[in-house]
Amino acid sequence: MLVLVAPGQGAQTPGFLTPWLDLPGAADRVAAWSEAIGLDLAHYGTKADAEEIRDTAVAQPLLVAAGILSAAALGDVSPGAVAGHSVGEITAAAFAGVLDDTAALTLVRTRGLAMAEAAAITETGMSALLGGDPEVSVAHLHQLGLTPANINGAGQIVAAGTLEQLAALNEDKPEGVRKVVPLKVAGAFHTHHMAPAVDKLAEAAKALTPADPSVPYVSNKDGQSVTTGAEVLDRLVGQVANPVRWDLCMETFQQLGVTALLEVCPGGTLTGLAKRALPGVRAFALKTPDDLDAARELIAEHA
Repeated sequence: MLVLVAPGQGAQTPGFLTPWLDLPGAADRVAAWSEAIGLDLAHYGTKADAEEIRDTAVAQPLLVAAGILSAAALGDVSPGAVAGHSVGEITAAAFAGVLDDTAALTLVRTRGLAMAEAAAITETGMSALLGGDPEVSVAHLHQLGLTPANINGAGQIVAAGTLEQLAALNEDKPEGVRKVVPLKVAGAFHTHHMAPAVDKLAEAAKALTPADPSVPYVSNKDGQSVTTGAEVLDRLVGQVANPVRWDLCMETFQQLGVTALLEVCPGGTLTGLAKRALPGVRAFALKTPDDLDAARELIAEHA
């Protein structure tokens, strides 16, 4: 059984979209999406530097566009389930037919702008914890007023909160944690600091008509499979202010009988987690069109 997954913010690198635009019809599709959302995706995916594409309002649409484009290049895929990490959940919604491509790009454009605006209200950030026991670390974060914003499995936890709270964490690490690494992000995503973005996303969602997912859609909220388009959309809205539980998503993959995990462009992050947390499962990252043949072989064997 194959699971098709999409990465979240931070996976983008300068120029990563360049080789994909050489595929037949790809440049035209990206141009149409760019016009629809008022953002030059081709420019940011080919010519922009790391600082430009770190901007939340740019990175999020860019990631969803790349995910949809690379998945389409695979041809017909029949996964047993789909999922995405953070903003990758919108990409997964497109995979499952909950949203069409333009609707997904329109929603993620609103999401990126709204989260960037919310992040500007208070100086906040995120830090990754290296090592330690997850339960001990989560309890310690709560004591410091921090949110375990990403519980990714394989021992990986990301804390989020104010810069003062993160500074306190650096001075008072949970038992067993070797190091606290500040992340280059614009704010405390997936925490209460993003509440203003939830309101704006909810308003934008009213204009959309979601379809029920054509395959099991595994949600970041609790790792559960969601069966209606209305609930998928509702979770996409609330998810920006709630922790990402990728650990629970991977547990659900196991329960579904996953034998292979394919991560769309720009793949790598979720593949690495799967290799550590899902022993015996083939994990493959789709990075450039050169990976397409190997990805298709994996699909043929496991889908």
